[in-house]
Amino acid sequence: MSKVEKKVVKEKIILGLDPGTNVMGYAIIIVQLSRIKLIQLGVIQMGKTGAHELKLKKIFDRVLTLVDEYHPDEVALEAPFFGKNVQSMLKLGRAQGVAMAAALFREVPITEYAPKKVKQSVTGNGNASKEQVAKMLMQIFSMKEMPKLLDASDALAVAVCHHYQNGMLKSKSKSWGSFLKDNPGRLKLS
Repeated sequence: MSKVEKKVVKEKIILGLDPGTNVMGYAIIIVQLSRIKLIQLGVIQMGKTGAHELKLKKIFDRVLTLVDEYHPDEVALEAPFFGKNVQSMLKLGRAQGVAMAAALFREVPITEYAPKKVKQSVTGNGNASKEQVAKMLMQIFSMKEMPKLLDASDALAVAVCHHYQNGMLKSKSKSWGSFLKDNPGRLKLS
């Protein structure tokens, strides 16, 4: 067998999460070389009633199920942002912490991204609306329709952001010209 035939295609599975206490978005993508493919996209509905601790248990159980089913190499989460309501932020932080704990329970590395970083990575605009992010993702993945709940597209955006950030962080290029030379698969001509 020649060296060319022994070439192994490296792939990575990323689980993106958009933590929430009523609705939590999730998305699983697979990265093969420079191509990204959507595997699964959805939401975990907690409902508006029920004790907060039961919602947290449901988040833990469901994230653990996703990890066990899809075996992601990495998990990316959107960090809660500080709004006007401190109680809401605390609840979101707990939801995120429980999701992190589920991934770490299976020893899957996690990375956290600020909402503006996610939007910037996907659309080029850190102040983009959820709808703008969803529309850009529809183009990236050739999706026919927008998800009914934007929590799912937010989770997909986090996974895509993580992929883009990993690619940029691992690059040793000194300029855009050398980056494009080193990464010809990242250049998309239309």
